[in-house]
Amino acid sequence: MGRAVANDGTVAVLIPAPLRRYTGGESTVRGTGADVAALLDDLDARFPGLKGRVCEDDGAIRRFVNVFVNGENARTLDGAATPLASGDEVGIVPAMAGGLSSR
Repeated sequence: MGRAVANDGTVAVLIPAPLRRYTGGESTVRGTGADVAALLDDLDARFPGLKGRVCEDDGAIRRFVNVFVNGENARTLDGAATPLASGDEVGIVPAMAGGLSSR
């Protein structure tokens, strides 16, 4: 992921297939916010229920969800307090579980 081209104060948010039911099937939406938490609040106002799938009740990013800002995991930055700028790209990636056994 790299910086999306936008100078309108918004960021591009890549929505994974399991969460597209909240965005009307859209795989990419635009939103605003000074940080990841504010962005998720903005998106939840337009796409009710989305934030609850990404964040815990206290606003922390859920353990089994990764949020990337311009390709960097927000957990290694400032979590939900990671600052955003116009043109940034945010990706929401649910953690995958399971797989093949080594039997």
